[in-house]
Amino acid sequence: CHMPAALSIMHLHLHYRLWIAEMNSDIDVLRIFNDYLIELQAKKNVQEVIKGIDHFKKQFISLRKEIDELKHEMHLIKMKLAAAARESKPLNNIPFSADNHNDLRKRYAAFRKTFTTVKKEFGLFEGKWLN
Repeated sequence: CHMPAALSIMHLHLHYRLWIAEMNSDIDVLRIFNDYLIELQAKKNVQEVIKGIDHFKKQFISLRKEIDELKHEMHLIKMKLAAAARESKPLNNIPFSADNHNDLRKRYAAFRKTFTTVKKEFGLFEGKWLN
């Protein structure tokens, strides 16, 4: 009788594992983008480039902060889910509600959208100046 609850717990647990893995990859992308900024800084001393570099540095710091916060919250929930799965507890006995999952899912979706937008904007900026 506990099987469906265990499956839904594992399903959520796998979602969090996947999202955390994606954000770890995003951290690598941000590091590489920062290397691009360093390269641009060394090559171009144009006011538009300097402004762009400052803009993207701020964007990258903001994205990294959001990644760190999301990863921390997801990791805590992932651990609780793993413990609940081991104990075969139904999901409603876990000390957090489905609302937390929905909120975190919405925050993660918003982060993904912002990250994708910044990546596109940075690609255009970098393509214009780093040649």
